[in-house]
Amino acid sequence: MTTFAELTTIGVGGPIARFIEPTTRVGVIEAIEEADAKGLPLCVIGGGSNMLVSDAPFPGVVVRDARRAITVPDEAAPVEGGDRTVHVNAEAGCNWDDFVAFTVELGLEGVEGLSGIPGTVGASVVQNIGAYGQEVGASVESVEVWDRRDKRTTDLTAQDLKFGYRSSALKSSMYAAPATPAGEFFPTPRYVVLSVTFALRHSATGTVGYGQLAKALGVEVGDRMETRAIRNAVLKVRASKGMLEDAARYLNPAMESTKRADQVRIALRAQYGDVADSLAVPETPGSDSDTSVTVERLVSNTADTELVSQSTAASAVTVDSGIAPDYDRHSCGSFFMNPILTAEQAARLPEDAPRFDAALPDGTPGVKTSAAWLIEHAGFHKGFKTAEDAKAGLSTMHTLALTNRGGAQASDVADLARAVQDGVEAAFGVRLVPEPVVVGMDLR
Repeated sequence: MTTFAELTTIGVGGPIARFIEPTTRVGVIEAIEEADAKGLPLCVIGGGSNMLVSDAPFPGVVVRDARRAITVPDEAAPVEGGDRTVHVNAEAGCNWDDFVAFTVELGLEGVEGLSGIPGTVGASVVQNIGAYGQEVGASVESVEVWDRRDKRTTDLTAQDLKFGYRSSALKSSMYAAPATPAGEFFPTPRYVVLSVTFALRHSATGTVGYGQLAKALGVEVGDRMETRAIRNAVLKVRASKGMLEDAARYLNPAMESTKRADQVRIALRAQYGDVADSLAVPETPGSDSDTSVTVERLVSNTADTELVSQSTAASAVTVDSGIAPDYDRHSCGSFFMNPILTAEQAARLPEDAPRFDAALPDGTPGVKTSAAWLIEHAGFHKGFKTAEDAKAGLSTMHTLALTNRGGAQASDVADLARAVQDGVEAAFGVRLVPEPVVVGMDLR
């Protein structure tokens, strides 16, 4: 039986009653429709990088979209003097970093700063992922969705999606309040993403929009650099903070063919060096630009074969591979969102606490501060554990990442999260809100 531990980057979570990987658009819709018609809990999962699921059995249906095609309806090379916008459509199941790599290879600008973020294209717009001066919402033209309430497909514009800081109308449909699940649609939004059309710019250069990235490139913020150079710099900066997924997860049967084989090899070599050359990477069926894949073998085998046990999923790499798990990468990425406070709340923070202009959920002016700063100044250091033998701990490279140090269960991660939340609240009066979708546990 497939477990969430096999499907998530943090490597925890209980067994799944039914796991489906549809290979067609109709198949995705039918799987969702069937679960909703039967009143079963439904979880549509992408790369499993932004989820923390309890150890208890999940009694419903988990759907992972196996469609991964990328198409370019426009001319990739614009007419001289003409519009330089290029539309690119990607199916929801496409690996996000595969998509970024494809656009950079094609000579397009717009998402290169989002390199290395785990997950899928579908999940990217739900979360409105962002990093190093870019947010995905700024490049979205439209999103095709399945409306679970009205039982129809529809196209939503960027305006319809109401993108905000790590939020969208899709994500908002799952919550009654921050970290408080809505009764009708959770842990899957009312609108399930089927595909995304991006409006990118034909250009081999992009704008360096973030200080840390500019420093890594040796340029000033606002300068233009080749998008390939920006992508490579982002990957190096993320790796230096342990904020890339462990590439070895793609050697596990449950993740087979979910990422382009050439990109898996590149990631393995960057992470593990020469030893990665000896690893057998499963080939991805189809071309690099059309990575649709038939996964009936995996689905049919799950009933008879325990692919990876839950207790060892976080460190499940080939025994003879000669590589050791990088536990700093066994996380959900940044676990807590940067708080956006009222002016009165911000005034109670220490003078040296970071402050940035931001908008509150109701649109009024607010002040954003750094969750990492609050965590560190509340006494939680890199590598912090609640006990010496605890199997979950803060990353040794980044205090904002909660990691599975090998053999952790979801309850261990939840205990660590609550310890950090309670400590920050006691020190500063601010309750940190988890960024991942938390299923089967209460981390408010």
